[in-house]
Amino acid sequence: MAAAPPCCAVRVRGAGGGDGDGGGGSGLVLSRRPGLVLCHAAVFAPFLRAGPAAWARPSALPPSALRPCPRLSVVLRGEAGGLRELGARLLALVPCAPFRRALERGLGRAERWRFGAEEEAAGTDPRALPWFAWLRVPGLDAAEGGWAARASAGCLRKGQALLACGSPFGDLCPELFLNTLSRGVVSNLAGEENALVLTDARCLPGTEGGAAFVPSPAGPRAVAVIAASLCWKGAEWVGLTLLCSLAAILRCSAAVLGEAGVAVPPVPAWVAAVPASGGRDPLGWTALVECGATWGSGVLLAPRLLLTCRHVVEARAPLRVTPAAGAGQDAAAVLWGRVVFATEESSPFDVAVVELEESVPGFVPPCLASTFLPGEEVTVLGFGALGRACGPSVTAGILSAVLAVAGRPVMLQTTCAVHGGSSGGPLVSSGSGSLMGIVASNTRDTGAGATYPHLNFCIPITVVQPLVARYRRTRDPAAFAGLNRAGDGVRAAWQLQQRPGPPSKL
Repeated sequence: MAAAPPCCAVRVRGAGGGDGDGGGGSGLVLSRRPGLVLCHAAVFAPFLRAGPAAWARPSALPPSALRPCPRLSVVLRGEAGGLRELGARLLALVPCAPFRRALERGLGRAERWRFGAEEEAAGTDPRALPWFAWLRVPGLDAAEGGWAARASAGCLRKGQALLACGSPFGDLCPELFLNTLSRGVVSNLAGEENALVLTDARCLPGTEGGAAFVPSPAGPRAVAVIAASLCWKGAEWVGLTLLCSLAAILRCSAAVLGEAGVAVPPVPAWVAAVPASGGRDPLGWTALVECGATWGSGVLLAPRLLLTCRHVVEARAPLRVTPAAGAGQDAAAVLWGRVVFATEESSPFDVAVVELEESVPGFVPPCLASTFLPGEEVTVLGFGALGRACGPSVTAGILSAVLAVAGRPVMLQTTCAVHGGSSGGPLVSSGSGSLMGIVASNTRDTGAGATYPHLNFCIPITVVQPLVARYRRTRDPAAFAGLNRAGDGVRAAWQLQQRPGPPSKL
């Protein structure tokens, strides 16, 4: 992006003015006539008269809700390259109701979502997530100024490129950290007009209040505000960033801004560009696979044939398959399926083949990759992260390694964020759109008890493609029997250890 995103750092200090009396975060400069900055409200938590209970209110909080009202300033990059600090005053703290509703529906309490620090007690109060703060900054007023370019989150599509901008650690050392950038994609969407957005752009604590931008021919357009930089689902670090639609915040702030004499211009009509895929939408190959209480992901290879992981269908219960709806499509119906082949537990390949009782209407089969180039950009789709609530999530990365035995690829490693529920989902080449493999697992350090979503393992499609072709000709499940007879080299690779040597802890 040629133009620098209009972001800043926000300083919040108590009446004493000491560094330990307050905090900081990031902000978005939305207007320069008048000078307005939008930031996240969690930095005001220590000053709430009513304490954390204030976050349960359905309406805006005025400055008098703070005791005392802290001293505020914003830190920006000056035209000459240095930093400048400008005084600010609080207009109001405003809740975004559509974002709150999307949080309640998409991030259920049963899944134990947490935000911020790893330790539960140190994380952000989830009730504060939908709250944002408006700051009036007279030093930003400019006669020729106007509103920052914006876009509606309702135009976003999964897999679309985003650029996140924020200041890691807030106002700490802005000389180094002010307005750092991170690139990612739209991972998932939820709520009214996509009030809730998940992205795999990697953001750090302190970037809350910063913004996500979409590219456009006229320059970057602000589309969402960072609400939480670190997300935890139970004990698993998700590695995704939680965003709130800027358009939703503006709608919920109309009364507050109106009282301050501020008129918000409408967002110009603009539709996000969706990369061409030659008619093959990877979302159309992705399916939710439910087997008893177990669920995961799967890849449709034909209108009635699905590939998934053995551990997803181990329960031997009735199998339900729900194809994901592609962009602009209605939700697909649930289909019943049966497992026609599953590898033995001793096999290094965690694979199951499912026949559906009915064909998927209008199914366009994937183009299958035949070569794998380390370093190429890839995408993973699966029902991890938000799981069944909002359809498959999309994460992007690179193909970090290709493990081959006797010249044949037997394992692919990627840097895409992969979570529980993604098993069996497709690995896709971001460039060609071809299907490269299926996700088998991410990485867990059994010694530390930590999960690493950005180191994961996939089964190359070249391992199963000839077997699938033989099965479709003969209808004999014995076509897949070779997956149970892999050699020692393949077994050693998938056991994550070399022989001889100490056992792996992964």
